[in-house]
Amino acid sequence: MTRSTLCYCLVFGAALLWLNGCAMLGPDFETPDSKSPTSWSEEDNKLFLKPTEDETIGWWSTFNDPALDTLIDMFSTQNLTLQTAAVRILEARAQLARVQGTIYPQKQEMNGDLFTIGDEQTQVTIDRYYNVASLGFDVDWEMDFWGKFRRSIESADANLLATIADYEDILVSLTAETARTYVDIRTLQERIALARKNEELQQDSLDLVNLQFEAGVVTELDVLQAKTLLSTTRAAIPNFEAALASAKYGLAVLVGMLPEEIDALLQPDRPIPQVSSQVATVLPAQLLRRRPDVRRAEMRAAAQSAQIGVARTELYPSFSLFGSIGWSASDIGDNSLADIFESNSFSYTFGPTFKWNLFNYGRLKNEVRIQDARYQQTILNYQNTVLNAAREVEDAMKSLVNSFEEAHFVEASVETSQRSTDLSLLQYEEGLIDYQRVLDSIRSLTLRQDEYAQTKGKIATNAIGLYKAFGGGWDIDYQNDRLLPEATLDQMAERTDWGNFLNGEGNGNE
Repeated sequence: MTRSTLCYCLVFGAALLWLNGCAMLGPDFETPDSKSPTSWSEEDNKLFLKPTEDETIGWWSTFNDPALDTLIDMFSTQNLTLQTAAVRILEARAQLARVQGTIYPQKQEMNGDLFTIGDEQTQVTIDRYYNVASLGFDVDWEMDFWGKFRRSIESADANLLATIADYEDILVSLTAETARTYVDIRTLQERIALARKNEELQQDSLDLVNLQFEAGVVTELDVLQAKTLLSTTRAAIPNFEAALASAKYGLAVLVGMLPEEIDALLQPDRPIPQVSSQVATVLPAQLLRRRPDVRRAEMRAAAQSAQIGVARTELYPSFSLFGSIGWSASDIGDNSLADIFESNSFSYTFGPTFKWNLFNYGRLKNEVRIQDARYQQTILNYQNTVLNAAREVEDAMKSLVNSFEEAHFVEASVETSQRSTDLSLLQYEEGLIDYQRVLDSIRSLTLRQDEYAQTKGKIATNAIGLYKAFGGGWDIDYQNDRLLPEATLDQMAERTDWGNFLNGEGNGNE
């Protein structure tokens, strides 16, 4: 290479390196505008506490139920759906590290070959058959002139953050599902206990009617009506037990256990978890930051925004620096393959190159349009996610308020039904009323007690729904908290060299 050529290449390379940090095609991402609430319609209700920063973290502890606390702890470490989401974070980290590597020379290859050449037409003075060996190293570095690789890194980085938000969204959702399933189990247990209690009451009533029938005081109609009511109550119990078994099996899957293992965690029977007199809320302005699905939608939009810039770079020429050094030798005549590293066997090439897709018949422009249309979809999805988040909060707050009001009236109806049943039985024994009045009272009591149990479960379920709508749950330290069990991490490390990725670190250079 002449001195002038060398100087030209150095100047050209320096210019490319300088421009490598300058040009960036495509839009710079900004959080899309969206309609968000400024207040909650029920925020002045005395049921709701004035919000603070972290009151919805670990919200399940407000139920003061040790069994629920244990189940939530087990779920957070054993749920397989959650572990799958955690592995996706590792995948996204590796993808980001891979894309970061494109900033450096994309081609760094060592190559070599050894082959034999035979030529029947070769002159007599030259060997008809001879061997040739070569060894070389090639480097090709496409400069990030228009920001293609930097935009790709932006996209991969946003995708990692979206994957983390997806993990948190699954964590919040499945935490609520675990608590909700636990409430369903305790509610069904109470409904079964009430049904058995009413079965005893109705059996006593039937025994009383049988005595009266045998004494000729009442007709067989009263006996048949009493048996019908008793059979109806008994028929409900198997349905309750089947629903209870199904709920237990669902809880077992949530905590990563077999169905037969879950019963030990649910013993002894406990009452339906009670909601405290006041429930913590979140300020509307905090909702967008706290809801993982909103953050995920935002990061998906950011990742797609960068793809517009990547697509635009294809409309312009790409510039690269290419270099190759090598050694070549043959054993023709007096030569030897052992001379491959001699100075006269060495050669090199070096210089800039460029490539430009000139005639693409609109393919590249349409690719930019495709990426822009996808970006607009992510903007609309983000705005829709914000609206749905606000709707879920409003629905949950209203449902919780209404369920407390409902419980107040249903509790009162249970008390009056119990009093009515006691009086009707007493009056029937004294012959003051017919048995139909007794049946009506017992039937009403049975229904009101079951309704009250369901309402108490509904209160707890609505409170759980509200905490979920606020995005409440966990405060995760991704650098120190292990998202996967040690056994899983050991299994992955044994299979593949993960470097420091399994420790929440890793920069792609390992």
